[in-house]
Amino acid sequence: MAQGGGSARVVNKNVLVGGLLLLLLCVLQCVSVVEGATYTVGGRQGWGFQTNSWTAGKRFRAGDTLVFNYNPSAHNLVVVGAGAYRSCSTGGSRPLTSGSDKVTLRKGVNYFICSIPGHCTSGMKIAVPAT
Repeated sequence: MAQGGGSARVVNKNVLVGGLLLLLLCVLQCVSVVEGATYTVGGRQGWGFQTNSWTAGKRFRAGDTLVFNYNPSAHNLVVVGAGAYRSCSTGGSRPLTSGSDKVTLRKGVNYFICSIPGHCTSGMKIAVPAT
């Protein structure tokens, strides 16, 4: 009888370990680690007056990072909403002024302007849709 009991324990241990491995695999399949891409807005020219068409042909996803490189003594970057984008106003948002600002995209359309007077109305603004 002692042999039967030990054998049952081994089977139960194997079932338990197998069940835990299966559970772990299910959890790993449900959890996705997303590492977003990094894009430099405007390419080598950086953030400027002619970057509003820079998004053409690109697909952006939530979690991607945009890098805005510019001369901080001449420009800035403001993350704004749709209304502020259309009216070229800051909408109460503070400008970023490092000259190399990194912004992580959220799902939906992300709007950016330069708030230096006359810059946004001259085309220094960009709308970036992210899925």
